[in-house]
Amino acid sequence: MPKIHPFLWFDTQAEEAMNFYVSLFPNSKVLSVMRNPGGAPGPTGAVLTVDAEIDGMRVTGLNGGPHYQFSEAFSFVIDCKDQAEVDDYWDKLVDGGAPSQCGWLKDRYGLSWQVVPKQLFETIGGPDAAGRERAVAAMMQMVKLDVAKLEAAYAGKAA
Repeated sequence: MPKIHPFLWFDTQAEEAMNFYVSLFPNSKVLSVMRNPGGAPGPTGAVLTVDAEIDGMRVTGLNGGPHYQFSEAFSFVIDCKDQAEVDDYWDKLVDGGAPSQCGWLKDRYGLSWQVVPKQLFETIGGPDAAGRERAVAAMMQMVKLDVAKLEAAYAGKAA
């Protein structure tokens, strides 16, 4: 098992965020909650870190204070099997957050996510060079990714 896992810095919402993420993904659970013994940022007894398993991957959240914020330089990618899965994850994660473009969004905690259907890579990485260009051009116009429009663009048809 790898000894590397993401460590996410929150202001004060680590427990709330980790419980939210655990509720969204299968194979997920909170593993442990460590409270501030004193001397760390925040009040003694307040949640300091939360370890969770999110779809089988260990992730740690820290209540470290307002010193650092998330940026798009780090994001989680959700590999989706179809449009229904894209829609489901997108709607839940963007609620209270903000959409971006090309399948990216920020959730209510400021963490960036990419909600990506497998069909994106089938179109932008397909064998037809002209189809790839059309699919990329279509993707660049999208906020949430749309499988039917990607496939139509690749095929050279209107969606």
